Amino acid sequence: MDGRNFDNLPLEWVRAFEAAGRTGSFSAAARDLGLTQAAVSQRIGNLEARLGAPLFLRQPRGVVLTVEGEAWLPAVSDALTTLRQSAEELFAARRRRIAISASASVTELWIAPRLAGLPPEQRPELVFQTMVLSAAEAGSGPQPVRIRYGAGGWREPFQSPLYPEALCPVAAPGLVALGGEWSRLPTIGLTGPRAGWKEWCAMAKRPSLPAPSVRFDSFAAALAAAREGAGVLLASLPLCAREISQGRLVKLCDTVLRPRETYWILAGTETVSRRQWSMLTDLLCEFGPA
Repeated sequence: MDGRNFDNLPLEWVRAFEAAGRTGSFSAAARDLGLTQAAVSQRIGNLEARLGAPLFLRQPRGVVLTVEGEAWLPAVSDALTTLRQSAEELFAARRRRIAISASASVTELWIAPRLAGLPPEQRPELVFQTMVLSAAEAGSGPQPVRIRYGAGGWREPFQSPLYPEALCPVAAPGLVALGGEWSRLPTIGLTGPRAGWKEWCAMAKRPSLPAPSVRFDSFAAALAAAREGAGVLLASLPLCAREISQGRLVKLCDTVLRPRETYWILAGTETVSRRQWSMLTDLLCEFGPA
């Protein structure tokens, strides 16, 4: 075979072969590449014609790699990975500005105390946006790095939990000093995605507590009210660890609810490079990248 036939192999043909070989089907490769199955099949057919050898055996129930295709796939996968990573490191490094969308509570109680852990010379420009369902988030185009509460399974390719969630009743020392059973004290309610008093009482096998006398839609605001002695808060222990360590709040029991849900940091490959993602997760995630 004339070696010149290998010159200038179209990258889209090679990517179609790699995706089909990696996923095991033309339809899965089409979903992976955002193409139609017919387009993937055509590109692989063109590649096989250029190479002068079949890469897949077409069977009634799908495709399997030929001996030549199976031998070539690891080299192609490695080459495409090297190309992507080198492009990220060389060109995405210029993308110094990173927007992070998070609730005000997470920004104040979890992110801000950790920023000092990143030396200024290594810190990109970080722009924090209070979480809103903006048109940018709902639409197309690059998204900010997002921090959201849930149980995982997000659509973003980069995703890692910030910390394991743990919920426990806390109160100001002055309120506890009034004496008596803490379950008779006023409670603080919190709207939002977290498990609440109902779930904690069910887990602790306790009777229901009095209805909250005050309710907030922000954890930071509810925490401030608890700190001032307004009532007992079912608090996220990771988010109020500083208040507890400094004696401004005290845990009222050892019964801790540990739900599956927690805060996750999420990003797309168009938003951050792999190096930037590693920097963010090392800084913000309790156990580093997931």
